Amino acid sequence: MLTRTRPIELAAGVTLAFCFAAALCEGFDVQAAGVAAVGIRGEWHPSPGSLGFFFSAGNFGLFLGAILGGLLTDRLGSRAVLIGSMATFGVFSLLTSQAPNLPTLIGMRALTGFGLGGAMPNLIVLAAASSATQSRNARIAISYIGMPIGGAIASLIVALIPFQHWRWIFIIGGTAPLIVAAAMMVFMPKQPAASVAPASGASAPAVRALLGHGRAWHTLLLWVGFFLMQVTFQIMLNWLPLLMQARALPKNEVAFAQTGFNLGGATAALLMGFLLDRPVRLASIAVTVAALPIVLLLLANAPNGSAVLVALPLLVGAAILSFQVILYGVTSRVYPASVQGAGMGAAVGIGRLGAIVGPAFAALLLGSGRTAAQVVTAVLPLSIVCGLCVAALGWRAFRAQPVAQLD
Repeated sequence: MLTRTRPIELAAGVTLAFCFAAALCEGFDVQAAGVAAVGIRGEWHPSPGSLGFFFSAGNFGLFLGAILGGLLTDRLGSRAVLIGSMATFGVFSLLTSQAPNLPTLIGMRALTGFGLGGAMPNLIVLAAASSATQSRNARIAISYIGMPIGGAIASLIVALIPFQHWRWIFIIGGTAPLIVAAAMMVFMPKQPAASVAPASGASAPAVRALLGHGRAWHTLLLWVGFFLMQVTFQIMLNWLPLLMQARALPKNEVAFAQTGFNLGGATAALLMGFLLDRPVRLASIAVTVAALPIVLLLLANAPNGSAVLVALPLLVGAAILSFQVILYGVTSRVYPASVQGAGMGAAVGIGRLGAIVGPAFAALLLGSGRTAAQVVTAVLPLSIVCGLCVAALGWRAFRAQPVAQLD
């Protein structure tokens, strides 16, 4: 038994490591737009509306890619779709670095997002499938925290290079996923341990599978939760450097604030993953739901140029990414194996719609003369509604531990 168990554990460990690496690349790329924005603004002097389009372009591609990637997962398998997604977004990220003007840059970001869209649903499905039920949320969290860590790396790079060298961010962000995709083809197990295999119901239409069988209420709550959380997340992710700069923070402190947002989020997300596998799961969800509006309110009212402005993004990132882990954990429990790829892809895709709306919403507020503090305040009602969705979903999904009860 021990001899048979070790290869299975090794395959699961290798799969989880590649999921983490894929999330790391995605986090770097998603953060790239925000951290490059100052350099892009210095070179081409775009309006806030044009920057909003730049931020939203990648997310529009992510929306289409997540939907398509989720549907292809239940036909081609998560491994194949993940490798294809990594290679595609790596190529287009390299092309982004060569954009001669803003319209071309926006187009390349949309194509990069399309390639990237299939990565997150599939790496979450693979991470969940490679684990035993009692450690599923921890493994989801381990794979997911690669995203904020990748974002932190992007922020640190910007702290070390001049703003006018922003193209290097996309060169690095394109090279890394191509290397990871090549390594996946060679080393990633073709049949990961406990992999998700399409069941006899996999051929049912996706909409009926997600909204039928008593899942409609959970699916709709998931979609609202993902949408509102991504609106909040993307406003903070993409506009935080410019918002902090507008509140009299110098360049290095802005970069450190952005790094804190990502590293605080990664730490809290990992902790939340382990807590969701413990008896304190419901209390952990309640604390997270209450914490997000509080820290956003503190961020909106902190004095300009104060040291607390550098520290608060860490708490904001911790609360937001804990929400994300809860939502991913719920999604992995709501749907049976036969439609888990489609369910995860649809939820992530709906979230990407929120990621499109978020930067555009912030750009609209800034363009109308609102201050940075007022932009953060405008996010508060969204975070409260999202928290109610997460609380309802978490109570239903984690009150009874066995996954089969929701299948």
